[in-house]
Amino acid sequence: MIPMRLTVIGCAGSYPGPESATSCYLVEADEPGGRTWRILLDLGSGALGALQRFADPFGIDAVFISHLHADHCLDLCGYHVLRRYHPEGAQPRIPVWGPVGTAQRMAQAYGLPEAIGMNDEFAFYEHGGPVQLGPFVVEPVPVKHPIPTFGLRVSANGRTLAYSADTGPCAGLDQVAEGVDLLLAEAAFQSGGDNPPDLHLTGADCGVAATRGGVGRLVVTHVPAWYDTAVAVAEAKAHFAGQTDLAFVGAVYDV
Repeated sequence: MIPMRLTVIGCAGSYPGPESATSCYLVEADEPGGRTWRILLDLGSGALGALQRFADPFGIDAVFISHLHADHCLDLCGYHVLRRYHPEGAQPRIPVWGPVGTAQRMAQAYGLPEAIGMNDEFAFYEHGGPVQLGPFVVEPVPVKHPIPTFGLRVSANGRTLAYSADTGPCAGLDQVAEGVDLLLAEAAFQSGGDNPPDLHLTGADCGVAATRGGVGRLVVTHVPAWYDTAVAVAEAKAHFAGQTDLAFVGAVYDV
């Protein structure tokens, strides 16, 4: 039985890097006495290709989009094509949760009439309260970023994973991280730089949030290719005494 498992599909920050697509995380959990459920946290640019190495794209039960920047949502366009035009035939609709305007943004991105959009492939829902899906409960929490953005708390079988999404330090991040078994936190900034507020975290911010929340394990992700990932991890470790890892494509974590 899989209580809950996280697989990194894409972890590059802001744009695809030489080793990774942008943000996409596969989360799996077994329903007691039943089947394995699979959800995606984000589906950023380049991630659909990598996903096919780790899971059947037709086996995904839902997608949760943290926000509508391209590196977190744009491969919904390719996923629309795959589900609509595959030689095996059009696939049943699956739910997609995201910020207000997700359906319209995806229609615009692919040049589709907004009234039709991708609604034959996806049932779009706006983030609100917690969502129950199979063994999962997914709770969106608003965080600080230039556009509406949600961190995500994912619970199943007594375990909880937190995903920071893109955010500056804020009360929402603390709420997302509180008491979780694993915190997946972005570190697009480095300490000491001229970093704008309410945009991204440094590795040090990740470590501080993990310590404040009493998390079990920290996984640092979303480091842009122009930065040394070792710096982000070292910053995090300076502020968090627990297990700290760097996300990489194919990494698997039992939560």
